[in-house]
Amino acid sequence: MSRFSYRRRDRVTAEALADAIWMASGRVYGMPEAAAFVADELVGKVVEDAPFAQASGMTLITGLAGLWRDGWQPVDVWQITRRQIGERAAEFTVGAIAAEAVCHADATRHPRWQAQLAQLGAMQWWRPDEMYVGAYAERHGLASAGVVELVLQVVAQLRMLPKQPLLIPPPGSYTGPGAASKAPSGPPADGVDPKMLAKVRALLAKAEATDYPDEADAFFAKAQELMSRYSLERAVIDAMEDSRGLAAVQTGGRRIWLDNPYLSPKSMLVNAVANANRCQAVFDQSLGFVTVVGEDTDTEIVDMLATSLLVQAGRAMLSTGARVDQRGRSRTKSFRQSFLVSYAQRIGERLVEASDHARSEVVASLGDSTLLPVLAAREVAVQERMSEYFPKIVTRRISVSSSAGWVAGRAAADLANLDVRSSLKA
Repeated sequence: MSRFSYRRRDRVTAEALADAIWMASGRVYGMPEAAAFVADELVGKVVEDAPFAQASGMTLITGLAGLWRDGWQPVDVWQITRRQIGERAAEFTVGAIAAEAVCHADATRHPRWQAQLAQLGAMQWWRPDEMYVGAYAERHGLASAGVVELVLQVVAQLRMLPKQPLLIPPPGSYTGPGAASKAPSGPPADGVDPKMLAKVRALLAKAEATDYPDEADAFFAKAQELMSRYSLERAVIDAMEDSRGLAAVQTGGRRIWLDNPYLSPKSMLVNAVANANRCQAVFDQSLGFVTVVGEDTDTEIVDMLATSLLVQAGRAMLSTGARVDQRGRSRTKSFRQSFLVSYAQRIGERLVEASDHARSEVVASLGDSTLLPVLAAREVAVQERMSEYFPKIVTRRISVSSSAGWVAGRAAADLANLDVRSSLKA
């Protein structure tokens, strides 16, 4: 029986209502259609002017703060509510994220955290003397029961999320460089050089815009080569500036969300980019994201390159059209899965070629004796971070049932001449 048993005429505090909403959300998990009934039941137990908006806001902020401590980030929460509940709940949750962010000083938010807030548009649009949930209800014409129903749906989904590795410090605890601003426009203070990012983004935009696979592949390979060379040269410079000749390796992780369908083959694409850039990747199939673990600069590179590659792979896959067998039965699903698996494998091979070429240029310039100790230190540091984040991981294989899809995928990945020195000039 619920502990919330006030009589209709009783006054009730916002704190007690918040506690009741949190408890009631457990009855809604897995049954979102029950949210309306549970909300009506809650609202019906108290006086009409009970502070439901305030209580709902308290429930959301408390729940989000707990998620941040458990390793989740703003984009993660938005992705989950959008996929599991719907766009309306996702929009509502973005406002709640903005309301929670107001609780922390700008300088105590990690630059990547601040960038995610900007990406989501999680900014305060309600008046300073208003509460978010009340302002949202007024804007959308929601009564108390409608507000509570929405809060129950969101909280029921989010409170059951499993704990994740803490990839960046939650708001209120960050004390590093690159203090956040209200409108971040660049990378963290210790991230990739903005000029290099601009050059690579321009190459990736060209790769995504062209209708010619060989052009797209050349642009992408150039971007991979530029970023690999940048990462290696920066690692050596950092080590040379360190008094011991070997700077401490800053490692961490990033999450890359994948869109249905064909999540497993798409995760292989991300893994291919990660391996080519000295990182490791772990796929969470139940929620649909990949966590990339590596040196901080390398994970930023993987995030950017993998996002672009997923766009290009999807376009190449769709260009093959639908497939049927000799009896007229659809073979599109098996063909496309095989296509993406093959595409990922071949792209991985070619990315490693581009990365190795960049490495050979750095070795020619600086020498093996300078680069190899740096790479060895990075490999050890990445493995240690991987063991910390994921002490127990399972390796899975993806089956291929369409030889035609395999051949087509490998051909699509192998169309271009990756001799970027003759295709493009830096």
